[in-house]
Amino acid sequence: MATFVLIHGGGGVAWQWHLLDPELRARGHDVVAVDLPLADEKAGLAELADTVVEAVGERGDVVVVAHSWGGFVGPLVCDRVRADLLVMLAAMIPAPGEPPGDWWTATGFEDPGGDPAETFCHDLPPALADEAMRRGQGHAERSLVEPWPLTAWPDVPTKVLVCRDDRFFRPEFMRGIARERLGVTPEEIDGGHMVMLSRPEELAARLDGYIRR
Repeated sequence: MATFVLIHGGGGVAWQWHLLDPELRARGHDVVAVDLPLADEKAGLAELADTVVEAVGERGDVVVVAHSWGGFVGPLVCDRVRADLLVMLAAMIPAPGEPPGDWWTATGFEDPGGDPAETFCHDLPPALADEAMRRGQGHAERSLVEPWPLTAWPDVPTKVLVCRDDRFFRPEFMRGIARERLGVTPEEIDGGHMVMLSRPEELAARLDGYIRR
């Protein structure tokens, strides 16, 4: 079947995919999830993509799933491996030459503020939400300030998947960004920003369905 390459977001870790991983494998797929070296001061966007590309190796039938800030890394990976599909999951959609740190102002993003646990993990069981918040990592400056290096979107079919209950990247905001930057109407799934933890079975079914179509 497919090789699902799972790219976490800013401050995240590969652990965030640990509930989705067995759901995809149960459907016959291979899974690659890596910890991006976000806290490494020497790691820019290219180095983050290197980490993923090296983990993919010679695998084929690749589907890249980029979550949140990982939207800046997913297209770079697709530009370097033979990917069949890119899924932007509640993901930041970059513009050519745009530093990730400038994305917020350029898109008109409005920070919801408040308790981060309530913003990101409001639909998780308390123990799982606590662990998700505890397992974060720092984010060094380099990959935030250097320009996104692609001059155009990679030549790969792209799905934008928005989370209906996302309190951080609100659906109406994400619909506008998808139309403006990619000219697409996103698909939607129930769940908050960490949908891979709150609804892993439903997300796996959606991703599996993309392949079977």
